[in-house]
Amino acid sequence: MTSVLNSSWFAWAVAVAIGFPVLLVTLTELHNALRRRGSALARPVYLLRTYILPLGALLLLLQRAVGIPEEATSVRVVATLFGVLLLTLTLSGLNATVIQGAPEDSWRRRLPSIFVDVARFTVIAIGVTVIMAIVWGANVGGLFAALGVTSIVLGLALQNSVGQIISGLLLLFEQPFRLGDWISIPTVAGRPSAHGRVVEVNWRATHIDTGGNLLVIPNAELAGALFTNYSRPEGEHRLTVVTTFDATDAPDEVCRMLSTLAASLPELRTDGHVLTAYLGGAEYETSIPLHTPADDEDVRSTFLRWAWYAARRHGLRLDGVTSDFGSADEITSAMRHVTSTLRLTESEQQNLTERVRLIRYGTGERLQKAGEIPSGMRFIIDGRVRLVVTDRRGAVVPVRVLERGDFLGQTTLTRESVLATAFALEEVTVLEFPRDVIERLVRRKPILLQVIGAAIADRRARERRLMAAADDRTAAADESGLSPYR
Repeated sequence: MTSVLNSSWFAWAVAVAIGFPVLLVTLTELHNALRRRGSALARPVYLLRTYILPLGALLLLLQRAVGIPEEATSVRVVATLFGVLLLTLTLSGLNATVIQGAPEDSWRRRLPSIFVDVARFTVIAIGVTVIMAIVWGANVGGLFAALGVTSIVLGLALQNSVGQIISGLLLLFEQPFRLGDWISIPTVAGRPSAHGRVVEVNWRATHIDTGGNLLVIPNAELAGALFTNYSRPEGEHRLTVVTTFDATDAPDEVCRMLSTLAASLPELRTDGHVLTAYLGGAEYETSIPLHTPADDEDVRSTFLRWAWYAARRHGLRLDGVTSDFGSADEITSAMRHVTSTLRLTESEQQNLTERVRLIRYGTGERLQKAGEIPSGMRFIIDGRVRLVVTDRRGAVVPVRVLERGDFLGQTTLTRESVLATAFALEEVTVLEFPRDVIERLVRRKPILLQVIGAAIADRRARERRLMAAADDRTAAADESGLSPYR
């Protein structure tokens, strides 16, 4: 009995018999806790508990308790499985701690996949080498020498391909762009220019979503090309739009019109300033601050479309083209839609033809801004206009939709600022009456003053009521901690 207790195998057997269950229970509880927290370390702990711990215990029993020599095939097979699982645990642990556990804005999250793959390959190569050398006693020195000679031969045979791969790796290492960045690439190797968002970067090529297609450019070509990254520096992106007017148009007036137009774009970045510069030769450059390059094409299209309407309202010649819209005959025809509202006689219609203007606004364009004092009244001849107000948080609250026969700018008589902002829901045609014309009409027609006064009171009451209701919802949401506009 004493000889058994003093035997080395007995101590190892007792250690395994006691230590294995204790470690198994401990790792089980740790795995359950990590899984409840959604931790990335749950998988490595599961691998350690389910496979590595039992194999380690079996290996100790075979070598220390049973006394099977290390050179035995059974021990080597178990040791090889144990080494492979340890290698798998190392890879899983590195992935969980270095990659998955990295903060969203850290460099580890932005690390290209090629570097992760190379690191994994290196760990695997080192692990396999150690297993072969320790467990099977292989001559790894000769293996490395053979691999070195083979690498030299393959390098000479594939130097062009290897050069492209190295160029791609250098591009990835420098990281001139990241996933999600918007870049513009000129003509590359006979390929037309492209503009899009980077959606994937691997060891061989960069994938760019151009909106309608997926452009795949080899990194070697991209490394030698000149491209523009619109996403850097962050929060500084600007869209530049060049327009051409007639050389006789006053530059200051054109710059003022373009800047005002760009300032009303809904995609505008609030912390930036619109800049319009005269380039000479009747060309103007408007710089528009935006949140993301993803809005570039839509904003460019909207701005140019609005510029077409705005230039004609201001009597400017965009691209040197004049407009004959708003002729006397068209004004006379449009005047019929406001005759009943303004109670105009035939002679008054004829006298007013030269004093009023027939103008158009594009879809989405702003006709009226909250807080401004109208310089006249505008009657809708065609199209629809939406009136909106904003609460104290800046949330938009719809008021009503104006259609043919309705009017804007009624507070021009009282010199009061308007409470609502007006946007065109489609192409809108309005007949604009200057303030002095409206003043003369209401002096001659007291009943017209009553109609306009009633419209002012009714609209302002409705707008104030909607704003108050929105503010009440906002206050209630602040108290409850919820947003009223979810």
